[in-house]
Amino acid sequence: MKKLTLLLALMGACPCLALAQGSVTLYGVADEGINFNSNAGGHHQYYLASSVLSGSRFGFRGVEDLGDGFKTVFTLENGYDINSGKASQGGLLFGRQSFVGVTSDRYGSITLGRQYDSSIDYVGPLSASNQWAGYIVANPGDMENFTAANHINNAVKFASLDYGGLKFGGLYALGGISGNFSQNQIYSMGASYGRGPFHMGVAYMNIRNPNASYWATSATNGTAATNNFYSPADSGYASARTQQLAEVAASYSVGNATLLSTYSNTQFKDMNGVAGPLNPAAVRGTATFNSIDGTLKYQFTPSFLLAAKFSHTHGSSVGSAGGATYNQFDFGTLYSLSKRTDLYATAVYQRASGRQSNGAPAVAAINVLTPSSTDHQAAIRFAIRHFF
Repeated sequence: MKKLTLLLALMGACPCLALAQGSVTLYGVADEGINFNSNAGGHHQYYLASSVLSGSRFGFRGVEDLGDGFKTVFTLENGYDINSGKASQGGLLFGRQSFVGVTSDRYGSITLGRQYDSSIDYVGPLSASNQWAGYIVANPGDMENFTAANHINNAVKFASLDYGGLKFGGLYALGGISGNFSQNQIYSMGASYGRGPFHMGVAYMNIRNPNASYWATSATNGTAATNNFYSPADSGYASARTQQLAEVAASYSVGNATLLSTYSNTQFKDMNGVAGPLNPAAVRGTATFNSIDGTLKYQFTPSFLLAAKFSHTHGSSVGSAGGATYNQFDFGTLYSLSKRTDLYATAVYQRASGRQSNGAPAVAAINVLTPSSTDHQAAIRFAIRHFF
């Protein structure tokens, strides 16, 4: 009896024991469709593709109330390919996200683990790639990471509360290299503001040794000497010591119509000039890309959306490489069958000119698709997406 009385007294003295409540949610997305590529290395290509508008995934999200406005949170999220059943992100079990942290009703949140950067958090939501079209309308190579193709390991992240529409945050990823604190470090910061019909977002990111720390798909090839860039637009710049991104986006709605625009400046800095797999044209110095786009979308009904976008990307010349220009036209529609299921279709046309990063004449390279053998390329996608 005395022991029971003592236990009850201790529980009363420690509210965290008595008030702790938690929950775990299973969630996911299945995105699948058929793609047509007009020129995949010189041939027509028809194929099934998963994870275009939304990355196919399933995950676990948990929260525990610690009392006094504090909560423990965690997310474990797996990306998968519907067509083969294999894990995406280089085969990692929780390759999209895996983090744990603490949130506060007064101070914001701090989380630790594999996470999204500030570009995805504050600018990406205003891009056409995230809203209605998917990764095939992103700029060549998706250097801005609007589609969340790249994920940050070993990251400590802060996210503020919403202050009347203003949100901000930042991330720092430890390089993890013994004897060289900054070799693979990544840091980013950003902010967004939304009030009424107007929304905008800004972000900055600095990436050391990007071929290993940022573009590698998994921990197993994170220090590989192989070239982890996938687009000819920037694969010749994989020897860069630093990649730097600065981005801004804005949208304004009038009735059912919305105008959106994004601008980005991407720099691949301090390339070593040594010919090899990471630098086929032996370029030295810094390559810069400036990209701008404009989108008009119209919500005819709550279930039916039409949209069109034009984007222009220009890269600077670096020695015998670079100076490529990419102009792209995108059209799309999305129709919701229910709150959790929709159909969508996207058409893309791209034309390239100049010389690409490996020093060869630029070929059209719609994001993630097999590059063209010529300076132009078109693609069409019909797909279904389901949330669960």
